[in-house]
Amino acid sequence: MTDSSGSSAAGDRPASLVGRRLAEVRPSATVVLAQMARQLVAEGRDVIDVVEGEADFPTPSPVVEAAIAALRAGETRYTAVGGTPRLKAAIAGKFRRDNGLDYRPDEIIAGTGAKQVIFNALMCSLDPGNEVIVPSPYWVSYPDMVRLCGGVPVIVEGRPQDGFKLRPAALAAALTARTRWLILNSPGNPSGAVYGPDELAPLLEIVARHPGVGILSDDIYEHTTYPPARFCTPAALMPALKDRVLTVNGVSKAYAMTGWRIGFAGGPADLIAAMTVLQGQSTTNPSSIGQAAAVAALDGPQQVVAERRDILRRRRDLLATLLDGIPGLRCALPEGAFYLFVDAAGLIGAVRPDGRIVADDVDLAGYFLAQAGVALIPGSSFGCAGHLRICFARPEPVLTDLAARLRAACGALARRPD
Repeated sequence: MTDSSGSSAAGDRPASLVGRRLAEVRPSATVVLAQMARQLVAEGRDVIDVVEGEADFPTPSPVVEAAIAALRAGETRYTAVGGTPRLKAAIAGKFRRDNGLDYRPDEIIAGTGAKQVIFNALMCSLDPGNEVIVPSPYWVSYPDMVRLCGGVPVIVEGRPQDGFKLRPAALAAALTARTRWLILNSPGNPSGAVYGPDELAPLLEIVARHPGVGILSDDIYEHTTYPPARFCTPAALMPALKDRVLTVNGVSKAYAMTGWRIGFAGGPADLIAAMTVLQGQSTTNPSSIGQAAAVAALDGPQQVVAERRDILRRRRDLLATLLDGIPGLRCALPEGAFYLFVDAAGLIGAVRPDGRIVADDVDLAGYFLAQAGVALIPGSSFGCAGHLRICFARPEPVLTDLAARLRAACGALARRPD
């Protein structure tokens, strides 16, 4: 029993210190499965890990050298909460160069990865009951971050037949007086879908008619857009909406800097100011050394970005061809990012060698890990059951081995008797 203050009576089990806010929030599926894969490798298992969204490329040498120089120069102390002036200038330069967007220093913030930037934006803008439209399939963290911040995620399906893209009619139907944000992620994780200008403009026109709604544009995969697809970002496509758009990006994907933890955003000055206050009361500034490295990445030669995009495109084409020939799997070419979102519905209901039925995509992912030593993520984690996400940002021999293992594992499945 507990008294009115919530403390435990003598002899009772102590009350949990975990608050109610966490009751409906799940651990990130990507983090959990990646840790499982690492544990199996530590135990001596031969596992191909295509769970985490990071490429095998090293951080470019000039970026590493800039970090070393910063260390030697003693740049190891606190910085301004929202980023050093040099980093904000580099971010502003990136937005002008790549996106045709002009942001002042007070309209820019840098944080500990784009993930923290998104979380801070939601925390600063959501009141209890506010709704956030999240198109599916979605990055695993969006809905739970909304819940943590007191909001309500409204999942709107991006259908496979529509290229996993949100359609204007579906958006219009989902908007209510409680809607606070529309989250757009293009190129998308996990689908690789890219909203071209003709597809994005109708969505923006609908949002423009709802003054209280903002657009959170997660552009982290911007530089892995594969021609003929064209990347565009909302604030640049419709400048009249710029004061209602938070444009989020970072150095993790384009420059192979996932572990450096530097993300950034440009947006309305009042929102950026609120996010800076929140950051000042939580993490304070992002890593000073990471910031120095990010300046070198953003200001330095950009040829490496295009070269690596071309390598990723070849890997995409190779793995898609190999997987599409496996009975039970269907694989469309993604327009961006570095994932294949494989339709595995044809394998649901099959019989495993041990006689168990493959009940769903979670069960199928577990089977592939146990049978083939392949760690991947079930589509239900992204709000799209019956699919599997595979990161193809791995060397070609690894992808060839991966496909061979999946082919053998699929071949060991039997059709369920009628």
